Amino acid sequence: MLTQIKRNIVQGFVNFWRNGWVSLATVLIMVVTLFVFGSLFFSNVILTSSLEKLADKVDINVYFKVTANENDITDLKSSLEKLAEVKQIAYISREQALKNFQEKHSENALITQSLDELGENPLGASLNVTAKDPNQYESISKFLESQNYEAIIDKVNYHENKKVIEGLNLMIKSSRTSGLTSTIVLGIIAILVAFNTIRLAIYTAKDEISIMRLVGATNAYIRGPFVVEGAIHGVLATIITMAVFWLPLSLGRDNIILLFLPFSPIPDVSGVSTAEFYGGPDLFHYYISNFIVIFLLLLVLGIVLGVISSLIATRRYLKV
Repeated sequence: MLTQIKRNIVQGFVNFWRNGWVSLATVLIMVVTLFVFGSLFFSNVILTSSLEKLADKVDINVYFKVTANENDITDLKSSLEKLAEVKQIAYISREQALKNFQEKHSENALITQSLDELGENPLGASLNVTAKDPNQYESISKFLESQNYEAIIDKVNYHENKKVIEGLNLMIKSSRTSGLTSTIVLGIIAILVAFNTIRLAIYTAKDEISIMRLVGATNAYIRGPFVVEGAIHGVLATIITMAVFWLPLSLGRDNIILLFLPFSPIPDVSGVSTAEFYGGPDLFHYYISNFIVIFLLLLVLGIVLGVISSLIATRRYLKV
């Protein structure tokens, strides 16, 4: 058994070296394949981060009447915090609301003068409610409407923000659907290209395979070296792909955009990191932090692609 494994490994390396340019072409095609999958992976990181930040900026505000008792507001806040849909709640007191309003309109003399003439705080307290998922704002709004809070609540601005929230939900759904579709389509294309290239390499040894088959060699004996050769293609392609990603990611400039958004208009963002441009994670830092995971992901994909392609490609020549 060990002798057979050793023979397969040695013969696999011999086949790889003997095929020369065909092996090089196969590795390069697999690099393109892995690069496609890697690009989709990083694009998903960017998209997910951007959508999460956008979702965090969407919320609903509960405005209370000026006459609302603070204890009643605290009770309502506690009830909201118990809801599974609620991510966080920020309480803004009447005093803080007035202070924020004055700072925002500090340069408007008319508003400042009007507040002085009133002699009292005309603003009520409010709650800023953020949901765990944009789809959950409607249920939070229904909870507020279904309870007996009319005596203290002046307004809930969910219906005013409803179009924005629905638009965000549609954007998230469309982005995930298009990302999944792109992954499937590009994945199938990449696998077909890699398979045909590996089959070309095996085609050069069809006479040798036929002879071994005729003299009684088993399918496993014949396939072994080609499976090892396919795995070698996958390992080398993974190493090259990781190096290809490292160079542009380490620069952290506009060539990042060229990698993941090749057909988009590119603004002048020279010297700007991906974190600054997208408002999401720095892709180079993410690449370094998750280097092992990304490498293993591409390695498994590369080896599986090489091995499966080799198995399928040899199948034809085993029917003698």
